[in-house]
Amino acid sequence: MTQANYNVTTAPLKIETVTSRVVHPHAGAINTFIGTVRELTKGKRTLYLEYEAYVPMAEKKLQQIGKEIQEQWPEARVAIDHRIGTLDITDIAVVIAVSTPHRADAYDASRYAIERIKEIVPIWKKEYWEDGEKWIGDQKEHVYYPTGRPEGLRDD
Repeated sequence: MTQANYNVTTAPLKIETVTSRVVHPHAGAINTFIGTVRELTKGKRTLYLEYEAYVPMAEKKLQQIGKEIQEQWPEARVAIDHRIGTLDITDIAVVIAVSTPHRADAYDASRYAIERIKEIVPIWKKEYWEDGEKWIGDQKEHVYYPTGRPEGLRDD
């Protein structure tokens, strides 16, 4: 069974699994970006994070990012997995793998992918600190979600 290249999952992410989906004989480079949960944010100690998502839309947006990359770098192959649920410090939240014939394109496309994820993918997080907790909102922290999710989002 072939796994889709764009996944949102509650299971721990495996770097090799994501990377294996972009291996190709024409690739001279595979760049892998691994986003992890950090302990300190703006001087506050984080205990753990909770990610939530509107999964069907999030996976469509990840696929859209892959298409955007292939429009800009036609020989690129892309796979992206993002984890949701409760994540501890150092847990892997996202793995992006991009293969291209040359390394510069792999670096550029990988950076493009993580920036676009933060811009358009409906995944949001709640930070749990030593002295409290707060829903952060969108991943660029430009829009606050006081109810813990984007306004108008339903559970159907």
